[in-house]
Amino acid sequence: MTRELLTATLALALLAAWPHAQQPPQPPPAAPQQPSEIVTTISGDAGAPPRLAVPDFIALSPDAETQAVARTVGQVLWDDLNYEREFAFIPRDVYATIPKATSFNDVPFDRWQELNADGLVVGTVQKIATGFHVEMRLYNVRSKQAVYPRQYDGGANARLYAHTIADEIHKSQRGLNGVARSKLTFDSDRDGERMSGTVQSRNIKEIYIADYDGENQKRVTVGKTLNITPRWSPDARSIAYTSYRRGGANIFISNIFVGTLEEVTKGDKVGENWLPAWSPDGSKVAFTSTRDGNPEIYVANRDGSGVRRLTNHPGIDISPTWSPSGTQIAFTSDRSGSPQIYIMGTDGLGLSKKTSESYCDKPTWSPAPFNEVAYASRNGPGYDIKVLDLATGHVRQLTFGEGTNESPAFAPNGRHIAFMSTRSGKSQVFTIASDGKNLKQITRSGNNEKPDWSK
Repeated sequence: MTRELLTATLALALLAAWPHAQQPPQPPPAAPQQPSEIVTTISGDAGAPPRLAVPDFIALSPDAETQAVARTVGQVLWDDLNYEREFAFIPRDVYATIPKATSFNDVPFDRWQELNADGLVVGTVQKIATGFHVEMRLYNVRSKQAVYPRQYDGGANARLYAHTIADEIHKSQRGLNGVARSKLTFDSDRDGERMSGTVQSRNIKEIYIADYDGENQKRVTVGKTLNITPRWSPDARSIAYTSYRRGGANIFISNIFVGTLEEVTKGDKVGENWLPAWSPDGSKVAFTSTRDGNPEIYVANRDGSGVRRLTNHPGIDISPTWSPSGTQIAFTSDRSGSPQIYIMGTDGLGLSKKTSESYCDKPTWSPAPFNEVAYASRNGPGYDIKVLDLATGHVRQLTFGEGTNESPAFAPNGRHIAFMSTRSGKSQVFTIASDGKNLKQITRSGNNEKPDWSK
């Protein structure tokens, strides 16, 4: 049966520093359905994860740029696929023992089978007038058949080719939404700037963004003030955050692709406003405000209209986070003595207390289909990250006293958590799998805090 490679246009626009106007990236269009194509899954032996080999892509053009793109695509693709732990891998240090293919026509399948590879990713990179043409084929090593062929045309962004291929392989082979094309945001003092005109010398913090693995870190705000607690909008086109650019704390939204700025709490003359949290549909923002004298939870439309107060208690109510359904909000309150995690409906009713520990803060609700809340729990002098299963009440602990660990944020597929930790000295952003494995450090320059993961 004849197989035709499916063609998709690869989006190449990356996030760039706000406020410069940017065109939003266009996702690859849906690939045309080919009646002759049969997409099958590769399996391992006896239910074991499939063993993949991912050598560097083949440079079909002799120039140095093409060779660099080919090499980077292969290396980053291996890292992206390995991140989700859905596959076993043939170690890359043994690839040198296998003759290198020069095209799709001379792949040494027998040698890969000797290494017990179940699947093999082979790709080519060729320079064209408009940039690069990249082809990828995922082979079943035993049958020597291409079970998932794709083509991409675009510029020289090797990492984006790899991220796209990784997410597509995870989806087609494991039914998993990968996170390779997702983004992180966080606040940072790495620029070493200080605020002027203040009674006390205060460091400036700005909002940054990065790829999920920490690459391509870029500054978003240039407010030369405190810009903190960033949160991605559900469509990953905007970031809401707390800024002191007007003096006191207020909620702003940077629309990072079009270079515009919105102020959610612009009409508030009394009190301060912090810790924004987007509703799942992106139409509303929950936040903490002292406009009525005491820190309480409020909700407003994203343009600042329709402000509603949800809590009304002498205690401090802060750090809201929405449920995936948009019908509930979890938050931190000290109304029972020490700060604990509570949940209420978006009408402020149906309040229930979820933790009873020494000190809990900064809840973040997992995406569907998981029904979990991660939070920071004080154990001794510092904090650790814990996850509460709301259905069973079971709590699992992910960090264990290495520095202080705070501000958890779930990945869009719910399988990973970004958080701040001081385990390496300064405050840095790390990611960890939701089972407590696969810890990775994301930032290294300055102090970096309060991460959030794009949806």
